[in-house]
Amino acid sequence: MALVLMLAATLVACTTEDDGPRGIAQDFLRDFAEQNFAAAAAMTTAPDRAEPFLAAAWEGLDGEGLTARTGRVRMDHDIADVDVTYTWTLPNDREWRYPATLTMGRSDAGWAVRWSSTNVHPELGADQRLSLSTFAPPRAAVNESDGSEVMGDGTITSISFDAADAAEHGSVVDSAERLVAVLGPQIPGLTVQGLAEKATASAEPLPIGRIPGEQFDKLRDQLAVPGVIAQDQAILVPRDPGFASAVLGQVRTRVADQMGGESGWRISVLNPNGLVADVLSDHPATPAPAVSLTLSRSVQNAAQRAVNAVGKQSMMVVMQASTGRLLAIAQNPAADRGGLLATMGTYPPGSTFKIVTSSAAMAAGLSSPDAIVPCPGEIQIGSRLIPNYDRFALGPVPLRQAFANSCNTSFADLAGKMGPTDLAHAAAAMGLGAQYDIAGIDSKSGSVPIEPDLVLRAEDGFGQGTVLSSPLGMALVAATAATGKAPVPNLIEGRETTVVGPRPELKAEVYEQLRPMMREVVTEGTATSIGGAGPVFGKTGEAEVSGGSHAWFAGFRGDLAFATLIVLGGDSTNAVNVTRDFLSLLPPGR
Repeated sequence: MALVLMLAATLVACTTEDDGPRGIAQDFLRDFAEQNFAAAAAMTTAPDRAEPFLAAAWEGLDGEGLTARTGRVRMDHDIADVDVTYTWTLPNDREWRYPATLTMGRSDAGWAVRWSSTNVHPELGADQRLSLSTFAPPRAAVNESDGSEVMGDGTITSISFDAADAAEHGSVVDSAERLVAVLGPQIPGLTVQGLAEKATASAEPLPIGRIPGEQFDKLRDQLAVPGVIAQDQAILVPRDPGFASAVLGQVRTRVADQMGGESGWRISVLNPNGLVADVLSDHPATPAPAVSLTLSRSVQNAAQRAVNAVGKQSMMVVMQASTGRLLAIAQNPAADRGGLLATMGTYPPGSTFKIVTSSAAMAAGLSSPDAIVPCPGEIQIGSRLIPNYDRFALGPVPLRQAFANSCNTSFADLAGKMGPTDLAHAAAAMGLGAQYDIAGIDSKSGSVPIEPDLVLRAEDGFGQGTVLSSPLGMALVAATAATGKAPVPNLIEGRETTVVGPRPELKAEVYEQLRPMMREVVTEGTATSIGGAGPVFGKTGEAEVSGGSHAWFAGFRGDLAFATLIVLGGDSTNAVNVTRDFLSLLPPGR
């Protein structure tokens, strides 16, 4: 009797541990996780149905890995329920975990998995399948500092042509003809022969081009052609094509890969017809934070309207003098065709550079606003005879008067008396010449070389030698004159600008002496046409170049610093008047 009881106890222990239902369940799960579907199915009561179902789970989930752990086992005679925890590894480091139950049955052949679709997931029907879908988040918006959205989520459709598919469902040439008929007017160089030959020679679908999503929607029916593949792509699109288009074009390129946020994903149960029967796991997309530009819509619009009134390349940069925040970078269509010239194009600055020359002279103790300087109609410096515009002459006058009336001869004489580094030092102190890595856009401030040659230095003194500046660079000079410290320009809030190059400083009294001189340019000098625009301080410039001269005006009003350039615009009054129009278009308080 004791021997019988001992044998019975041993039999029960064996059938409830790993040699029983748990062991078979673990073997089944191991083979399923290793994608050995035939072996896993062989441990079920319906191998023919189980094998394709198990394979479909991996395919539908695009699975990269699976871990399955058994838990509690509940037995009732020849039936056992084994608790299981499935953990799927899905693309892009996603994980999906859920509990399930394997029902085991014992027959004369031993334990087996009673086949049911619920062995894979408890909510899965016999004729259903699992499906992983992903969806991109809405792209983050790009806003300007007044609060409106300037770029937002949009769609572009990529068109490609699959010659193999076209041949299978019709004719490559017929499809090419229909495709060219629709897209030929929009894609230069697209021909039937070229398209058919290139697509036939390509093992992959041949890219044709990209068109805006709304345009594709209008052409959708016409592009329902064998072999034509259309794929939508999310992109940033401008909300207003007239708002800083050259700037936004560069900003979009630089921030696009930071605007997508985190994609969402969903695991669904699909019916045989592909329709969603249930959602098992849902993870909404997370958009990236919005990007905020320093551009101000009110300031940008005013600057844009002002430069658009000019036929020649015209541009303006406006910044907050105290912070360097770029409030407007405006170009007319003629300038836009050359790229972002307002921040990248460098030109001789002409007499606007006399702001730097005056500062250098006062910093070196060579002059002061009331110091008498010569202003003859022309002056001989070394081998160079330097004239004033139309050879006007004022005779000996205070520096401030020579500045207000833009005497080239006075400033050539001053520069000739300076050391080789004085102009470069003062320019660097006013922000001109450094390399600025501004997040969002390309930029060049300009260049002011150390000049040991007397003649070249004299020419530099009135902005006609080897010195160069962009409108951005002259706006920095104007901002420094306004505040006494060179600002660092920036365009995207929260993203610092990297500065490479020396950043010396001039004494505060230099700028205190400079500002009244810049004001006199407006009240009594070459910029009187802007006199009604409030307390404007500035300097005009007309830079002679091959084919004419550039018209410049740089200055400030309150905390707004600006530089206006009309390429080959002639008289500097033209640039002054564009600036005057800009200031008149600003809202009250600006």
